[in-house]
Amino acid sequence: MKEYDMIVIGTGSAMNFISPIVERSPRIKVAIIDKDEPGGICLTRGCIPSKLLLYPAELVREIENAAKFGIGVELKSVDFRKVMERMRSKISNDINMIRRGLSNNPNVDYYQDIAQFTAPYTMKVGNETITSKMIFLCTGSKPEIPQVKGLEDTGYLTSDTVLRLTELPESVGIIGGGFIAAEYAHFFSAMGSKVTIIGRKPRFLHNEEPEISEVAKKEMSKYMDIITNHEVIEVQRAAGGEKKIIAQERSSGKKMDLIVKEILVATGRAPNTDILHPERAGIKTYGKGWIAVNEYFETSQPNIWAFGDANGKYLFKHVANYESGIVYYNAFLKKKIKANYHAVPYAIFSYPEIASVGMKEKEAIEKHGKRGVLIGFYRYQDTARGEAIEAEDYFVKVIVEKNTDKILGAHIIGPHASILIQEIINLMYTPEQGFAPVINGMHIHPALSEVVERAFSSLMPPEHYNHILREYFQHEP
Repeated sequence: MKEYDMIVIGTGSAMNFISPIVERSPRIKVAIIDKDEPGGICLTRGCIPSKLLLYPAELVREIENAAKFGIGVELKSVDFRKVMERMRSKISNDINMIRRGLSNNPNVDYYQDIAQFTAPYTMKVGNETITSKMIFLCTGSKPEIPQVKGLEDTGYLTSDTVLRLTELPESVGIIGGGFIAAEYAHFFSAMGSKVTIIGRKPRFLHNEEPEISEVAKKEMSKYMDIITNHEVIEVQRAAGGEKKIIAQERSSGKKMDLIVKEILVATGRAPNTDILHPERAGIKTYGKGWIAVNEYFETSQPNIWAFGDANGKYLFKHVANYESGIVYYNAFLKKKIKANYHAVPYAIFSYPEIASVGMKEKEAIEKHGKRGVLIGFYRYQDTARGEAIEAEDYFVKVIVEKNTDKILGAHIIGPHASILIQEIINLMYTPEQGFAPVINGMHIHPALSEVVERAFSSLMPPEHYNHILREYFQHEP
């Protein structure tokens, strides 16, 4: 049995602190294990490759919309194979660099194999049995596959396997109505596929504010079909190598058929603990198998830590990076630092782009009451820059605690949403968490950032905001 000072499973955010520790500790011996390509999910099959694909998709949409500005442009063709090869080439360079670093480090034994616990602090990796009194579980997650009749036999793509495509599918049926579905629907539709999204929830992007979901569905439906409140109950092989999706409307029970060339399953993420077997080490799990941790990211076994997707809290790379810093302080510096999740941001790189941080309106009112909350709202098109780029119906929504001016949340849909929201996120990490600097700071005119300033300048009670919604969108959220 090999004994190590540390065992690390996963080569994603754990490398944030493991690499520096190894570099400055010449006598340390570390086992680093990853059954997949090194670099973690974000690099190998998540954030980075998907964004490398989504930028060309964005360019296609911008070219298509150039005519409204008096620019006559013809989109002659899209070279799907080249788009995919560019993505694979760029991530391969980074993957190979990380592999070389791990393989050539004398302090590191790099295992490209499956790791599974056999007992507390003991693991089997390939034909080796290894042990350590300090273990870091950075095991990521995997695509969750629903139990749908015929799905396995018929075949399907996931966010992992879609990256291997070399030919553009003529049509794609996407099962799921969340982040991954929205981004890949944007990509495939821009590349030229006929795309249909089938979501089981009553609303598309149901985790977003209702008004954001509505605008997103309206705008994205210009390029694809979006079906909500339908459960996919069966998948079958069809003539000519095509595939049939059979879905049932959840309210009425009425069935519908959809014939597509390819199926993309985008129904969420699942843990990897079925491979890891933490129960053999006395490590507790919860829910679907996520690893349970305390407020310091320590598992039920002392000196075994889990963070990132492994603990199932927030499945975002930036959260994993943040948690890795907390783990470093707690595991090595014995600081006992707790994570603070009051302002976890994210973005959906669809077309239009969506960004969010903090509380939704419903959550804020439940916690602070209607009288304790103010909502700010401003449309892109009501700013000079928004009018110039014809950003119709897009908006910024901010939620503030009335008595303290503390920012509770912000939600944006429209061009550069992920950039615009950063001004708000940074303030939510100040001691006061107040919005005064947005109001008092000088904003460039005419820049798109003015829409954020004006959202905070238009704070109103929730009932007034609902009146505004009815006026602008003709609906009750």
